[in-house]
Amino acid sequence: MDLNSASTVVLQVLTQATSQDTAVLKPAEEQLKQWETQPGFYSVLLNIFTNHTLDINVRWLAVLYFKNGIDRYWRRVAPHALSEEEKTTLRAGLITNFNEPINQIATQIAVLIAKVARLDCPRQWPELIPTLIESVKVQDDLRQHRALLTFYHVTKTLASKRLAADRKLFYDLASGIYNFACSLWNHHTDTFLQQVSSGNEAAVLSSLERTLLSLKVLRKLTVNGFVEPHKNMEVMGFLHGIFDRLKQFLECSRSIGTDNVCRDRLEKTIILFTKVLLDFLDQHPFSFTPLIQRSLEFSVSYVFTEVGEGVTFERFIVQCMNLIKMIVKNYAYKPSKNFEDSSPETLEAHKIKMAFFTYPTLTEICRRLVSHYFLLTEEELTMWEEDPEGFTVEETGGDSWKYSLRPCTEVLFIDIFHEYNQTLTPVLLEMMQTLQGPTNVEDMNALLIKDAVYNAVGLAAYELFDSVDFDQWFKNQLLPELQVVHNRYKPLRRRVIWLIGQWISVKFKSDLRPMLYEAICNLLQDQDLVVRIETATTLKLTVDDFEFRTDQFLPYLETMFTLLFQLLQQVTECDTKMHVLHVLSCVIERVNMQIRPYVGCLVQYLPLLWKQSEEHNMLRCAILTTLIHLVQGLGADSKNLYPFLLPVIQLSTDVSQPPHVYLLEDGLELWLVTLENSPCVTPELLRIFQNMSPLLGTY
Repeated sequence: MDLNSASTVVLQVLTQATSQDTAVLKPAEEQLKQWETQPGFYSVLLNIFTNHTLDINVRWLAVLYFKNGIDRYWRRVAPHALSEEEKTTLRAGLITNFNEPINQIATQIAVLIAKVARLDCPRQWPELIPTLIESVKVQDDLRQHRALLTFYHVTKTLASKRLAADRKLFYDLASGIYNFACSLWNHHTDTFLQQVSSGNEAAVLSSLERTLLSLKVLRKLTVNGFVEPHKNMEVMGFLHGIFDRLKQFLECSRSIGTDNVCRDRLEKTIILFTKVLLDFLDQHPFSFTPLIQRSLEFSVSYVFTEVGEGVTFERFIVQCMNLIKMIVKNYAYKPSKNFEDSSPETLEAHKIKMAFFTYPTLTEICRRLVSHYFLLTEEELTMWEEDPEGFTVEETGGDSWKYSLRPCTEVLFIDIFHEYNQTLTPVLLEMMQTLQGPTNVEDMNALLIKDAVYNAVGLAAYELFDSVDFDQWFKNQLLPELQVVHNRYKPLRRRVIWLIGQWISVKFKSDLRPMLYEAICNLLQDQDLVVRIETATTLKLTVDDFEFRTDQFLPYLETMFTLLFQLLQQVTECDTKMHVLHVLSCVIERVNMQIRPYVGCLVQYLPLLWKQSEEHNMLRCAILTTLIHLVQGLGADSKNLYPFLLPVIQLSTDVSQPPHVYLLEDGLELWLVTLENSPCVTPELLRIFQNMSPLLGTY
């Protein structure tokens, strides 16, 4: 492809490819696809996206086609691979100027340079890193920023390579440029700190952006660039310096507004500091040993003392808690039962931990977690009132502990209590003792404190097994609290029934089950939806427990099943319906054929729910699970379900239908139990076997 004659034609087709008119767009895309394998095509694209006078959309498209071409045709062994001559020209062209004025295009160019670097640097592209280092030194703001942006993406990409030879190359690169990267970061950081008080928001933002990018480079070099980083003075110097830098940046937050771009960038930079520490601890636990003391002192002071007041924010607190948690739980820092079998590195780290976590420190952490971080916030109470189902989903956030404050505090509490239970058990028992008896419904703070302490007792259930007479506590304290019907007491009604669910498999006398079932029946009629949903959860834990006895449960079965069905109808969120369905399924599975007199309402409702859940395949999976248990419970009577049941099996096991990806496994199990419980083979049942041949061919 001749560059001079082709540029105009390619430019015209790219322009057509940005059209909203499909009649123009489709032929243009076809033409570009044909050119992808033509020699010289990518040189033309390079000339187009580096020409700043052309339309932005056209240049953007040219960059994307170039980037996709790297993935497909840059490797030597690829079909229609680019020639070495053209690749040499392209590499040189990509780093001639770092002056792209449009941020989005600049990012894409940096990414595509990094893609080429992954394949060619340093062997075929030895000049890349030296060119980037020189370019980030220039005084021109735009060129400096674009070069720094590229430097980051190249470093990030090279750091992600995992083959031994590639790792060795990155180690060599890191040791060669680490001193420069540190100097660059310190320069931009000092510039930012000097400009914060100037009031010039544009200058502050510009220097902060460079600080952030240079710190991103250092993060990759520090975490991935050294086999034994603790032996490198520059690396350890940088890491030790993070804490003072963090203090400086946190103080800067006092002078930067709470609602602007600078504040957002500042918080991202603060979080990035913590990510450096967390990543380094994860990858190099023994190299992190000299940082354990300072990390714990810093994190505990900002999270659990007045030092952090006015400067901390939620994501930062979460990161600090994760840092404490990772140090507490780190297996590299836990000696063997026989100390002599432990390595000196492990013993040293363990000694530092034990010296820090003294009785006063542990007591203060425990008390602050419970009395401050466990308290329901104003926002949570408002959400409870305005969106009760959303509140319950937030409360059961699954893997969100790394990123959300409440689950993070609870996980930290569990880990610290497990590690230091002999010290902390008396502290928590003392907090329990102060809360005996009913609480004044007019004292909302006292209600929330009790809720927080009960939360802690539930989370620490296994650790408190020998210290709490839960059966007596249930009869004398918890059961009476469940009977307080005042609206302001609902946080405690919810918490108490949750607490019982946490203890049910730990320590709960079988003779007390009927009393609990009576309480559950009452709470499933509670005025508050959150309380009813939490009660359903505890019911599931109760019937799942290995000490469950059907004879104790049967007197309450009709009432509970009816109330659960009403709850299923009332809730509207997909996640909540799935949850209630799982509880119903559990009950049906446990009582088996005894469920027959009570399932009529559910059998009538499931076809409607199936139709409503057409866009929610996970809810349909829950329906399939419920049907499996229903068929097993109904036995031969399940033939009455066939008008609904067989089309469901047909759809779930039809590999030509998109939902089969989600429904197939449960659909096959439902098909099997339907056959096992069928009194005879009907033509409708045989018709489903049309699905069998494709199933055998596909799987």
